[in-house]
Amino acid sequence: MPQMAPMNWMFLYIYFLISMMIISMMIYFMFLKILKNKKYSKKLKFHYYNKFI
Repeated sequence: MPQMAPMNWMFLYIYFLISMMIISMMIYFMFLKILKNKKYSKKLKFHYYNKFI
């Protein structure tokens, strides 16, 4: 029988990764909704283009 401690750490690590993925997906979809609004899209796109260029 293997020890339970590494299994618990693996479970916690996988749970943390999945939760982070879900949170990032939610933030990404919220950002897409904001970009779809034409009032904000031009300002946001211009702002981020200035940052990256």
